[in-house]
Amino acid sequence: MAKEFKITSLRLHDLEKELNYLKTTREREIAAMIAEARSYGDLSENSEYDAAKNEQAKLYGRIAEIEDILSHAVIIEDENEATGRVGLGCSVTVEDLATGEKTTYRITGSQEANPMEYKLSDDSPFGRAIVGKSAGDTFSVAAPSGSYEMKVVEVTRD
Repeated sequence: MAKEFKITSLRLHDLEKELNYLKTTREREIAAMIAEARSYGDLSENSEYDAAKNEQAKLYGRIAEIEDILSHAVIIEDENEATGRVGLGCSVTVEDLATGEKTTYRITGSQEANPMEYKLSDDSPFGRAIVGKSAGDTFSVAAPSGSYEMKVVEVTRD
């Protein structure tokens, strides 16, 4: 069975937009690069041609990746909105019980995860530990440096 990619409708729209750009504008740009590099003559020692062909290979790889994601995409809904529980698509503020530090994360599918932007996948250790919890619940997260205790402060929908 093929892997399902859990994404929001906003991410779906972004991927469709990127795919359209890659198949139209970017493909034409790379075709022009290849044509220009061919005009330089001998292809066996033509670094511009090699670079353009590498760009073309990356382009087709990204197109295939996006098409695979779109064909196996599952749009996540706000299934836990009424219950106030942590689920995909929600923002959650947590408190580290050891330090008292509070941080807000967005729980996403694996395709949207970006820890640098505080977007965590529901498949990550943190995501698996927090999904289904409500404000006031405590939970433990197993990390490579050891486990730590957290408390859910607030669950919101954006």
